[in-house]
Amino acid sequence: MTYTKYSASGNDFVIFHTFKEEDFSKDAAKLCNRTEGIGADGFVALVPSSEADFKWLFYNSDGSHAAMCGNATRAVAHYAYNNGLASSSMKFLTEAGLIESNVDGDVVETQMTKPIIIKEPFEQDGLTWYLIDTGVPHLVTLVDDLNVYDHDLSAKMRYEHNANVNYAKIEDGQDGKVLKVRTYERGVEGETLACGTGMVACFLRANDLNLVNDKTHVYPKSNEELTISKENGKLYFKGAVKKVFTATI
Repeated sequence: MTYTKYSASGNDFVIFHTFKEEDFSKDAAKLCNRTEGIGADGFVALVPSSEADFKWLFYNSDGSHAAMCGNATRAVAHYAYNNGLASSSMKFLTEAGLIESNVDGDVVETQMTKPIIIKEPFEQDGLTWYLIDTGVPHLVTLVDDLNVYDHDLSAKMRYEHNANVNYAKIEDGQDGKVLKVRTYERGVEGETLACGTGMVACFLRANDLNLVNDKTHVYPKSNEELTISKENGKLYFKGAVKKVFTATI
């Protein structure tokens, strides 16, 4: 089998396409292993679809399923276009719904799924949290210092609320306010360098409070610049991706 590794803002994925849809959870756990496999945060298999250009089967690094991953949509779109599976403007199916992406060189923009507020702001462990589904559930807290990120607290809240955990800080940028984000991800069970749906969740919280504009630059732990925008009620997530290598195993 031939696999391609991609990095999208530091979030890395093993991607391949096949004509047969099956359970790839064991393959995902094996190939995402960073010491004995390729090493990645997620694993994506692209399979045929009668409703879209293709369908994806997405797995976390531990082999568990996930409905959606923002950074992976950008990596997968680039992979699909460069492997002749779709044109530069494409639609593909995820468990969270139909995703639309546009590829322009190494920059990919994805229209995100419609967000759903799960729980209004609440207090826990000295912080104010907000729980929203942006394809997968995310806890968001706005902080003055990203160093308050706490692995043990994040792990506890991840299991209590069955959600990813995000800490976001608003800072001054050249074109207005920007967001800095740190994320603890389910399935990886630790902090990742970037999480697309998490950044979108943080943007929505800050935007609802009128703390950032409808078009805002966001920086995850990898410090790569991404752009999230809201137009006519629709959310768009844009940034560069990198093909790292292709390997035959």
